[in-house]
Amino acid sequence: MTDTPATASTARPGRLSGKVAFVTGAARGIGRAQAVRFAEEGADVIGVDLCGPVETVRIDPATREDLDETAAAVRAAAGRFSAHVADVRDGEALRAAVAAGVDEFGGLDVVCATAGITSRGMVGELSEDTWKTMLDVNLTGVWQTTKAAIPHLIERGSGSIVLVSSIAGLRGLYGVSHYVAAKHGVVGLMRSLAQEMAPYGIRVNTVHPTNVNTPMIQNDVVRGGFRPDLETVTLEQFAESAKTMNMLDIPWVEPVDIANASLFLASDEARYITAITLPVDAGSTQR
Repeated sequence: MTDTPATASTARPGRLSGKVAFVTGAARGIGRAQAVRFAEEGADVIGVDLCGPVETVRIDPATREDLDETAAAVRAAAGRFSAHVADVRDGEALRAAVAAGVDEFGGLDVVCATAGITSRGMVGELSEDTWKTMLDVNLTGVWQTTKAAIPHLIERGSGSIVLVSSIAGLRGLYGVSHYVAAKHGVVGLMRSLAQEMAPYGIRVNTVHPTNVNTPMIQNDVVRGGFRPDLETVTLEQFAESAKTMNMLDIPWVEPVDIANASLFLASDEARYITAITLPVDAGSTQR
C-alpha cells in the first residue's frame, strides 16, 4: 500500500519537516544514521544500498536484512522509508529508485551520497581492477547519485546535496592512494556542482569524517593495516593506533556525528552555506 505524499498538513515537526531525503549506502553505518536522524527531524527517506559484495572488497558487505533494519528504525522514528537495492555504479537503477521514491513521497529535497567502499594497497601493488572499482564506486557512484537526483531537486526549486568524502579528500594517507584519489575527486565534483546548482537554489557541500565506528573500519583488514606488526589485532590495540590520527583523544567518531553534520547542511540553518568542505575529524586534518 502506497503512503500518501507528505503535505504541509501531514508534515511532522523538525528541522526537515515535510522534506524527502535520498540516501545511498543506507543499509548500515553512516547511511543508516543519516536516514534515522533525518526521520527524527521530520523527513521521509528514499534509501538505496547494494546489499551485496563488491568484487575487490574483502570486508563483509551489507545485506538486505541490514536495509530492512534501517527501514524499521526510520519507521520507529515516525518516518516513511522507500527501500531499493541498487548499485551506485548503475545510473539507470539509481534513476529508477529515485523516481519511485519521488512518486511515493511527492518530491525530493535532500541528497546524501554516502555509499562507498574501502580497500588497501600500495601504489605499485594495486591491481587495475582494484583501482578502477574504487573510483567507479567512490567517485563515479557519487556522480551517478547526483545525476539521478538533480532533475527532481530542480523541479522542487531548492535543495541540499551532501557528498560524504573523508579526511582522505583533504590530505594524503598511506597505503590507500586509490581511496585518496577518489575522495579528492568528490571534492572537485562538489565545487563544480555547487556552481552549476546555485542558480536553482540548490546547495552542495562535502563532509569529511575521520575514522568512523562502522563495519568499514571494524574488521580485520583495516585493523591489520594499522598494526601490520601483529598477526591478530584486538579492538583495544586498534583503538590505540587509531588515536594517533586525531588531535582529540579518541580513536574514531560515531555514525551519528556524521549524520548530525549532514543534518545541519541539509537544514535551513545552513541555507546560505554551499561549496564548503566540512571536517568532522577530531582535528585529524590539522594534526
